[in-house]
Amino acid sequence: MSTVLVTGATGFIGRRLVPALIEDGHDVRAMTRHPESYDGPGEPVGADVSDRASLDDALRGVDVAIYLVHSLDDPDFERKDAQAARNFSAAAAAAGVRQIVYMGGLGDDGDDLSAHLRSRREVERLLGEDGVPVTVLRAAIVVGHGGISWEITRQLVKNLPAMVVPKWVNTRTQPIALDDVIRYLAGVVDNEQALGRVFEIGGTEQLTYLEMMRVAGELINGRSIPIVTVPVLTPRLSSRWLALVTDVDATTGRNLIDSMSHEVVVKDTSIRDVVPGEPLSYRESVRRALAERAASGA
Repeated sequence: MSTVLVTGATGFIGRRLVPALIEDGHDVRAMTRHPESYDGPGEPVGADVSDRASLDDALRGVDVAIYLVHSLDDPDFERKDAQAARNFSAAAAAAGVRQIVYMGGLGDDGDDLSAHLRSRREVERLLGEDGVPVTVLRAAIVVGHGGISWEITRQLVKNLPAMVVPKWVNTRTQPIALDDVIRYLAGVVDNEQALGRVFEIGGTEQLTYLEMMRVAGELINGRSIPIVTVPVLTPRLSSRWLALVTDVDATTGRNLIDSMSHEVVVKDTSIRDVVPGEPLSYRESVRRALAERAASGA
């Protein structure tokens, strides 16, 4: 099997992906800026994508590198993420890595992309700048315990008896279960059919954010909470509102909200030819996220 490096190994997706890759028989290196405190599976390696020189040892002998890094909590995230991608591309090419796998954002290309999605597209391009084939999985909201977008939904419907929400809640999206994201990521690793390709991944349903909140409210509270939409609530005001009623910081909230006025749904299902299997429904995704939260004692 392959030697696989997972960046962001302690993050929302990384900490679930590492054990799945080990179960598939890969030798896994868990990349973190603080390897001395890493207590998960795999071999911890210390490196920082913002420090080009630190990546050489981490990538030496690696066949596949999985890139799960982004900086939404930083006001200057576009510049930081672009430079990090350039560093990683150069280091991966120098190390002879044969595939980079990247988690990108779902949505049509165009001039009106939000800063968040525009940055994701730029990172896709920059990771392949030095010739290593890149496999991109583009997703919308990933539903799983600890995911920022899911936490916004969960905390809003849990903490508020009723909501006044902006009109972007009527935008359609296609949420996907964390379990399906892990299955797809593991399935494209060292897969010849996936090299140099972009795949769109999502669950079984296209839902508005309003519909997602109503379903989550039913499963969390046992009832649907009253929700009223208003025509004007700017991203800045929305992000401040989120910071008041959730533990998501205003910078991250605003960068995510900027993307929520854009419809992000799957239009190409070719991933199912490469990694077969039916994805989970949104209700089942929510049930699993809530069960994992309960099991963690959170």
